[in-house]
Amino acid sequence: MRTRLVGFSVITVTLSVMTLSAQRGPETTTGGNNRAASTSPAGGSGLQTGRGPAPPQGPTPRLPDGTVDLSGVWNGGGPVGDLAQGLPKGETIPLTAEAKKLMESRQSGDDPEANCLPTGVPRIAPYPWRIVQTPSYKKATHLYFLFEGNIHSYRQIFMDGRKHPADPDPTWYGHSIGWYEGDTLVIDTVGFNDKFWFDFRGHPHTDKLHTIERWTRTDLGTLVSEITIDDAGAYTKPFKVSFTARLARPTEELMEYICQENEQDAKHTKGPAGVP
Repeated sequence: MRTRLVGFSVITVTLSVMTLSAQRGPETTTGGNNRAASTSPAGGSGLQTGRGPAPPQGPTPRLPDGTVDLSGVWNGGGPVGDLAQGLPKGETIPLTAEAKKLMESRQSGDDPEANCLPTGVPRIAPYPWRIVQTPSYKKATHLYFLFEGNIHSYRQIFMDGRKHPADPDPTWYGHSIGWYEGDTLVIDTVGFNDKFWFDFRGHPHTDKLHTIERWTRTDLGTLVSEITIDDAGAYTKPFKVSFTARLARPTEELMEYICQENEQDAKHTKGPAGVP
């Protein structure tokens, strides 16, 4: 049975949704399988530092044709608490005045992630997720990000050379195309809706959002992501954030977690959006 640290007392008011999500931390199954939470090269990334085992060590794995193999179950790789924690030292997020006003008005109980909705890009809920490449015996034509948390959602990245549609339907994860530049996977995404939050603090975006992710597996257990966020509707200029995902143990598998079956707390949360 999965141990979930999402306890919430109605008596203890003013708890934020961010605290609820962050409480999960490292998990233990009945088999004693301790999951390590994620870390970030940017000094926290909004994810907790786990007490679990160190990620596996070894060289970067490759497919038979020499392409880097990104498959595996990962922890981390995107903001949870605060998008700004992925910025280079000394930089700040270039919010427009309107976006800043919107962010300051947001309430923690309204966070879409807390209400069992997708996290969008680049936010990743603090749960394990898997990369699947197909075919697996040569350079992939499709790549999928499978998420354990929330609604068992997924991202689909087209690796077959196609272009973005001229007028994509707005979606939570957008329309993604990918290619390799050396050993780095580049994912270009447009066609987002304006519904998800970038983090617990409520950093907003509009449907003008365009992201470019650069995923580099530096060794067996480390996957570094650098994300360029370009959204003239909410930010005065493009900016970059970086985060690190860690490989789970070889026997690790995604576990079922259906948010709609477990979420009992968002309706009780009070107070403005913010990092716990």
